[in-house]
Amino acid sequence: MRIRYYISIIFALIACVAHAQDGESGYKFLDVPASAHSAALGGGNISIAEDDATLMFTNAALLSNVADNTISFGYTSYIASSQLMSAAFSKALGERGTLGIGAQVLNYGSMDETDDMGNVIGDFKANDINIQASYGYLLSDRWSGAITMKAIMSNYGEFSSTAIGADIALNYYDEERGFSLSAVGRNLGGQIDALYETKQNLPFDLAFGLSKDFANAPIRLSLTTDDLTHWDDVKFIQHFIIGADIFPSKNTWIAAGYNFRRAEEMKVANKSHGAGLSIGAGLNVKKFKIGVAYGKYHVAASSLIINASISL
Repeated sequence: MRIRYYISIIFALIACVAHAQDGESGYKFLDVPASAHSAALGGGNISIAEDDATLMFTNAALLSNVADNTISFGYTSYIASSQLMSAAFSKALGERGTLGIGAQVLNYGSMDETDDMGNVIGDFKANDINIQASYGYLLSDRWSGAITMKAIMSNYGEFSSTAIGADIALNYYDEERGFSLSAVGRNLGGQIDALYETKQNLPFDLAFGLSKDFANAPIRLSLTTDDLTHWDDVKFIQHFIIGADIFPSKNTWIAAGYNFRRAEEMKVANKSHGAGLSIGAGLNVKKFKIGVAYGKYHVAASSLIINASISL
């Protein structure tokens, strides 16, 4: 009963803050998946209970499944020469707590600087940065919760902005039945300093997700519903992401997913050209893990996501 009470309070607060954050949002790079496994399952999965430190970027309540002293590095090819790099570290604190430290840097490379007439007068560099700290805690044998604090910065030549954000997350995991259920409120907060005159909101996302293993088959199915506070001009189906894992062995996984919103938003001439689909695979060898995924997160290019981690 106490857990249900805390859950009700937490999501009442999320709903209030989310309502206050309606309006134009920036820092869209926070929506680009850092986890290859999550990316392979459609790009927004929040419910797979895995030993994967990079899952803290979408659901820090999953930190309770991550081995102590795990270091993970990630790379994502984005648009043209743009690259997203990430790093994550998890550390057990006592029997129930886990600390997670993470960083993401989206580097856009060098761009031409022009005057009012379009003449090139030099070049400038642009990047987005997120540095976060998460604390996950086992509320009971099956319930875990977490809170994440983020320091977010954008630097575009002589212009810069800063923001403070927070995530609140819950996970219910029944290992015997292979069932995981999660709820996450991501990117609560706002800008401290704006790039220009008008401050922007963070890209708030309220999401629910579930995953189910099957005892008689080496598969796991996942369903995620996201962006649940925004319904205007969005079809009902576009709030859903579906994914499936196949486990050829205890040390390998193959995954595929479909993101209905991404497929709709990236249509060109009424064709999605493969947007929305994603695939990936991973290998676990003792304390070392590697995952690779392919997906499309922008109409201009496809992305390759690579993670590598080791438990010390």
